[in-house]
Amino acid sequence: MPTFHFELGELPPAAEALRVEVREFLHAELGGHTPAQRARSWGGFDREFSRKMGARGWIGMTWPKRYGGHERSALERYVVLEETLAAGAPVSAHWVADRQSGPLLLRFGTEAQRQRFLPAIARGELAFAIGMSEPDSGSDLASIRTRAERVAGGYRVNGTKVWTSNAHRSDYMIALFRTRHDPAKKHEGLTQFLVDTKLPGITINPILDLRGSHHFNMLVFEDAFVPEEMRVGEEDAGWKQVTTELAFERSGPERYLSSLALILELIREAGKDPGERAAAVVGRLVAHLATLRQMSLSVATMLEAGENPNLEAAVVKDVGTTFEQEVPEVVHALLGLEPTIDTGSHLQQVLGYLTQTAPSFSLRGGTREILRGIIARGLGLR
Repeated sequence: MPTFHFELGELPPAAEALRVEVREFLHAELGGHTPAQRARSWGGFDREFSRKMGARGWIGMTWPKRYGGHERSALERYVVLEETLAAGAPVSAHWVADRQSGPLLLRFGTEAQRQRFLPAIARGELAFAIGMSEPDSGSDLASIRTRAERVAGGYRVNGTKVWTSNAHRSDYMIALFRTRHDPAKKHEGLTQFLVDTKLPGITINPILDLRGSHHFNMLVFEDAFVPEEMRVGEEDAGWKQVTTELAFERSGPERYLSSLALILELIREAGKDPGERAAAVVGRLVAHLATLRQMSLSVATMLEAGENPNLEAAVVKDVGTTFEQEVPEVVHALLGLEPTIDTGSHLQQVLGYLTQTAPSFSLRGGTREILRGIIARGLGLR
């Protein structure tokens, strides 16, 4: 029977040396940020910060130099991700492009697309969004209905995408459209496209989250024209590509560090008068954090070795987001502290932010139900 495979891994000396450099940079750049600002972590959007990351060579780190990359190891990249997330750096302007849009173009894009987009992404100049989810499709990505019909020179697109994070701030999105419809074969007839978010025929409507913030969007396509040269990969081959793209985002440190700011504030508060109960809670949280880090690092090591750890990556995301979502509840139960938004202590404000945002952590990158389906299939249970 198949089972999980997590080998303990260690970061090489080059990666640990890079950690010192990254910490010095982040200390200089984020020294004035409050804990509440740091709690936003990879939700913070700052194009100037992304350009500075690009100038340091910390975007597109593993990509070939001919495309603006730096040919460094996946483990060195892991260190940069880990440090920027732990510091609560505003990485959102380059996060999607660095993590999945760029790697997708490297694997499936044309040479012209690689030459055009990858160097600009590596410089931190282009922000990308993801166009997958649609109204009424739920977690069943294969049920999408937005149509891309062939016309002279390209495709005419009609339909709607929802939950597109930062689409209103992004330059491009990689979207999945239906180019052929066969009710009996819904995983076929899907194609990915590079879409300029400023194209005529695209309307971007805000979806406010629980905090009243504008992060999600609904994009309506009405006879939007997408040129032929913006198709990514072969027509109707999108399902294989999009599942590969999703695998890029399921095992990194962003899957267990989203509530780190609250753990740090808890330690500061509990440290003033440490009691036995607080020590037990902090010890449990830190133990879980250390275990998840080892699991995530193991997946990174397997990726570096050219292996395909999709099953282990799904486990990391499922367990990691469960942990992230538990942290606000654990802190509230321990301290009985009321969460606040713009007033109160740093701890209260961080607790307030994460209480409102943590429910979404298990949605991004595949819901818990989707992940457990992948895990069950990987174990031969379905």
